Amino acid sequence: MVLSKTASNTDVSIHSTFASRYVCNSLPRFQMPENSIPKEAAYQIINDELMLDGNPRLNLASFVTTWMEPECDKLIMDAINKNYVDMDEYPVTTELQNRCVNMIAHLFNAPLGEGEAAVGVGTVGSSEAIMLAGLAFKRRWQNKMKQLGKPYDKPNIVTGANVQVCWEKFARYFEVELKEVKLRDGYYVMDPEKAAEMVDENTICVAAILGSTLNGEFEDVKRLNDLLVEKNKQTGWDTPIHVDAASGGFIAPFLYPELEWDFRLPLVKSINVSGHKYGLVYAGIGWAIWRSKEDLPEELIFHINYLGADQPTFTLNFSKGIFFSSLFIYLYLHGSSQVIAQYYQLIRLGNEGYRNIMENCQENAMVLKEGLEKTGRFNIVSKDKGVPLVAFSLKDSSRHTEFEISEMLRRFGWIVPAYTMPADAQHVTVLRVVIREDFSRTLAERLVMDIEKVLHELDTLPARVTAKLTAAAVEVEENNHHVPMVKKTVIELQREITSTWRKFVAEKKRTNRVC
Repeated sequence: MVLSKTASNTDVSIHSTFASRYVCNSLPRFQMPENSIPKEAAYQIINDELMLDGNPRLNLASFVTTWMEPECDKLIMDAINKNYVDMDEYPVTTELQNRCVNMIAHLFNAPLGEGEAAVGVGTVGSSEAIMLAGLAFKRRWQNKMKQLGKPYDKPNIVTGANVQVCWEKFARYFEVELKEVKLRDGYYVMDPEKAAEMVDENTICVAAILGSTLNGEFEDVKRLNDLLVEKNKQTGWDTPIHVDAASGGFIAPFLYPELEWDFRLPLVKSINVSGHKYGLVYAGIGWAIWRSKEDLPEELIFHINYLGADQPTFTLNFSKGIFFSSLFIYLYLHGSSQVIAQYYQLIRLGNEGYRNIMENCQENAMVLKEGLEKTGRFNIVSKDKGVPLVAFSLKDSSRHTEFEISEMLRRFGWIVPAYTMPADAQHVTVLRVVIREDFSRTLAERLVMDIEKVLHELDTLPARVTAKLTAAAVEVEENNHHVPMVKKTVIELQREITSTWRKFVAEKKRTNRVC
């Protein structure tokens, strides 16, 4: 009798990926493997490792859209291979972006005449949009100073200390002094009076935030505009305003249509907004809109023709570009999916749909806020009027901190960030929950229940970390015989504890990092 063989020298006969040698041996992490592997094995290896990522739907730290309708998902996948670097190859996609720019410009009340096209550009997000707008302000200011025969080598920009880090990057990368209005207890946005006082002849613009990352609050752009109009009259300057509406640009027009923050104000020359936040599109799309063509210096536009037609470009990388059609600016994206997705949302939802979604988000934020208030343990730092989010801090953080709550919530799957405020409110620590379209009332109620569980568990535990940090701080001071003992205030002690805790968390992350 002939005995059959069950072993094989290859994996050809093995149809189960997990029975193959490809998942038994680890692949090199930072170098390409020498040999190929089957597509099934490659997919499974990557898919398995991605399971360790957090759940995007439960990532309450992010403003970025995590859910879209299946029909839009299909449009995105159908266009995933389009890189319309040449407008002649993808004329319909070009037209869709043209429509998006004009729809958003009208939403922001751009002063357009009958049949006049808007001036705008699509970007990979608000960070790039801010860089481009900032460059336009800088060049416009330099041209003015040259005409006046004055020095043009020390430009500055005025912002609040609550601005997103991309503003700091702009200032550093493009050699512009960043003048920040410091925050204070109970007031966590830019004070327009202080901002106007900091403006001088070298200020290229004042950046106002419509929806602070820290607590969702809208800055008073109308008050800032009025103060600068008066100051410009007195000094002869023409200091303009840029509105960073990354988070609030798709909220204010629908929830607060009477609020004047956009091109209705004469000094607002440009606005950026993130399509991938409350524009309800997946990550990878932002928009910069200018008031008029005159606000975008022509010398910043480069013309190329080796792609088949004359194509003016104004971007931070080659795979994108700008095309003027009348006064319209066209941007080449690395892919057309996000532009198509934005157009889908604009025509699918319309004003009615966006209004309904924003109202629902705001109502769910109120549900969460009221649930947190009922615990009696938190101070609400966010405002009712602003981006639908809830920022809150412990009333008593002497035993446990917001960082501990954030860490323990991860056991339930929630990603809720804890962070300290910028100068001069860095002693204030808050937790923040962003309410997106896919965050339902049921999830809001569930989150409150899980927070109560965390609080109960913390109450049953000794104040381990905080007590140790406080004791360590006291011990260090007692051992320092060269400096006399001075009793610290509650705020000073809280600042020291917060600073030590941040170092502790950073060190923990560093030592736990996987190479």
